[in-house]
Amino acid sequence: MSDVDGPIGIVIAHGAMAEGLVGAVRRIAGSSADALVPISNEGMAPDDLREAIDQAVGPGSAIVFVDLQAGSCCMAAMASCRACADRVVITGVNLPMLLDFAFNRTLPFEELVTHLVDRAREGIRPVRVDAPARS
Repeated sequence: MSDVDGPIGIVIAHGAMAEGLVGAVRRIAGSSADALVPISNEGMAPDDLREAIDQAVGPGSAIVFVDLQAGSCCMAAMASCRACADRVVITGVNLPMLLDFAFNRTLPFEELVTHLVDRAREGIRPVRVDAPARS
C-alpha cells in the first residue's frame, strides 16, 4: 500500500475489540477498509506491542487508533509515534471514526486527523424514542 493513497490505520485495543471494529468496517466499507490493521494487546508486554505497531506501520504515515487514553495500548502507541511527524495517536476509537477513515484517507494528513475526531464526536449522541402515552 502506498502512502499516495493515504496513511495506514492501526487499531489497537484490549482483547478482541480491534478485530471486531475492523471486521465491522470491512463488512460495511468493503475494500476501503484494507488500510486498517487490527492489533490486540492480549498477551503482549508494552515493548512487544510497540514493536507490533512499528512493524504494522512500516515506512509510511499512520493514524494509530486506540481504545483508552492512558491505557497500555495508548502508552505503546505513544512510544511508537513519539518521534514521528507522520504518525498520530487518536484515543477513543469508535465505528463512525473508522468508517470515516476508510472513506476519506486521501485528505491531507492534518485535515484528516481533525476530521476523524470531529466525526467520532458527532457519532456520540442520545437518541430518544417517545414512549406511548399511558392511559
